Amino acid sequence: MAVLQKLRTKFGLAISIIVALGLLSFIIDPSQIQSAVQSMSSKYDVGSINGKAISYTDFQADVEQFTRLQEIMTGSSVSSEEDQKQVRDAAWQTLVDKYLFVKTAKAAGLTVGEDEVVDLTTGSNISPVIAQNAMFLDENGNFDANRVVEFVKAMDSDESGSYRLYWNYIQNTIFTQQFYNKYGALFTASNFQNPLMLNRAIAENNQTADVDFVMVPLLYSEDSTIVVSSDEIKNYYNSHKDFFKQTANREMEYVVYEVTPSSDDIAAVNTTMSDIYDDFVNTENMKNFLLKNSDRSLSSYWYKTDELNSLSSELGAFVNENKVGAVSPIYQNGNSFYAAKIMAETMRPETISVRVIPTTETAVSDSLVAVLRLSETMDMTQSYLIPGCESLFDAALNVPQMVQSLQYGTLLAEVVEKSDPVLMKQVAILEKTVVPSNETYNSIYAKANKFATIASGSYNNYKAAVDSMGVYSYTNRITEATSAYGAIDNAKEVTRWVFEAKEGKPSEVIIVNQNYFFVAVVTGIHKEGYAKVSEVASSIKSQLYSEKAAEKLASEVASKIQGLNDLESIAEALNTTVSSQSGVTFAALGASTLDPKFIGAIASAPEGKICGPVAGSIGSYVFQVKGRDTGSYYTEDDAALYESQKNQYNSQMLLSVMMNDADVKDNRARFY
Repeated sequence: MAVLQKLRTKFGLAISIIVALGLLSFIIDPSQIQSAVQSMSSKYDVGSINGKAISYTDFQADVEQFTRLQEIMTGSSVSSEEDQKQVRDAAWQTLVDKYLFVKTAKAAGLTVGEDEVVDLTTGSNISPVIAQNAMFLDENGNFDANRVVEFVKAMDSDESGSYRLYWNYIQNTIFTQQFYNKYGALFTASNFQNPLMLNRAIAENNQTADVDFVMVPLLYSEDSTIVVSSDEIKNYYNSHKDFFKQTANREMEYVVYEVTPSSDDIAAVNTTMSDIYDDFVNTENMKNFLLKNSDRSLSSYWYKTDELNSLSSELGAFVNENKVGAVSPIYQNGNSFYAAKIMAETMRPETISVRVIPTTETAVSDSLVAVLRLSETMDMTQSYLIPGCESLFDAALNVPQMVQSLQYGTLLAEVVEKSDPVLMKQVAILEKTVVPSNETYNSIYAKANKFATIASGSYNNYKAAVDSMGVYSYTNRITEATSAYGAIDNAKEVTRWVFEAKEGKPSEVIIVNQNYFFVAVVTGIHKEGYAKVSEVASSIKSQLYSEKAAEKLASEVASKIQGLNDLESIAEALNTTVSSQSGVTFAALGASTLDPKFIGAIASAPEGKICGPVAGSIGSYVFQVKGRDTGSYYTEDDAALYESQKNQYNSQMLLSVMMNDADVKDNRARFY
């Protein structure tokens, strides 16, 4: 009993907590606990902006909202990886604007009031965001304020909420853009060039020099007498530390096995093509036959001469040389087999220029034609046209007609110009591409798995597997954003494994796109921040060695030419020749190919005096300025243009500097 009493006294609180957690586990879903823990862990943040953590859950909600906005604006779904990336970028930029840029602009004393936003949306000072929005333009492409009013009125009756979502997006864009305009104006207006600065810039940029010089190049072979110490490397690192900032990255090696068809797979498809060839020649229903037997369906596309060479040069030549009804032999190009039957031929234009407008009317009228002829023309080809307008390639010029588009409804169109007609043919193509069989897939996977088994455990085992199985090991240095390995795209599975793995421990087989089997190993881990001295020592050593080599060469040159006072004798002493260069300028817009250090020395050298040696980047220089000339080709307009370019560059750098100062972390690549 005494022992129990002692336990209650000393450990009562701890026991109570343990019991409480046990009871909670009965009434709270474990997944909810896990979710709560995840929400509090930075591991599940897509980044941080100005001290604000952005969780994956919150960011994904923004992405879904922007996806919906994109679909509203374009009328099509966000399906491709590129489209999805653009949506994620837009969502991230909005967060950067909200939590960093707008806050910084407000801290600088800037404001954008409600009345200002109203004026920019529906007042007398319409923002380009609205004025150039296709939704608010009339039939002639001009801004129509009534369309904005009608849109705003329609929001309350839009049960889907799409109108309100879009209008809020427009207002927020205008609000943010106004801050950008004002903040940028602060820097542009403050970058003032006074008359003294202007005159100096014009004078410096109009001055050129004619120079004779002797150059002794640096040697490419290493000089063992030049020593770079570890202390020198450390001192350089400490004084240039910002040069060595890095994002988190990994060094890795990997082997990859590609799943490709075997000779048996190719032979099987060849046999199949031969078996159905006669039916292809004789079928009376080509559309159904190709749907059943071919990888390519029947198309109404018109092929011009040589266009089918992209599939097979033999197939292209056959179609070029034969008439309607002709059927080609079977051709093989890589892992694909082809046969073709010429179905039709005609002379037709490749390009037509068309005016087209949507309409709710059912017949052509003079008033409708008048509106049509105020619209801009657009060029159409077979590959770039409004669905439903295919018949316009055969239409007469300058004859308005109604066409029906499943996507856009009734359209009034008129062909105003055609390119010269060329011979084109419609072709039925029987195509079969060889795909690896299950046996082939399993065989290649077995090789990759054997490699992974041998490599398991250590980097030494990985190297042993490379040697014993005779495969090539690729090396790479990647970030979390890496998604491609050579020509292999969409390989984020490999990247995610690399950033979660321990150094030196090889992976199991990583399957990418069902066509590639990777086995990888991490050989170096570099955390975000400043690179370690050991990681950059070799590059620093190379830099310091080059500087010392240049200084040593300049010292040797000085010793050899001591007492000499003309370039010819100096050239003879250095076993080289005298060169000349005219029009050398230290101008802001100069584009000289001379060594920058040499140009700088010329700019400040007295005329007529032997100068040097100058320790340049590629050699040592001894020179004499023969004369200087002051022109008038660099004008005030040039100076103003140069200042404008600097202002534009500075404006583009504003957000980047803010993000660096606020230590913005973008970890989206970890999740997408």
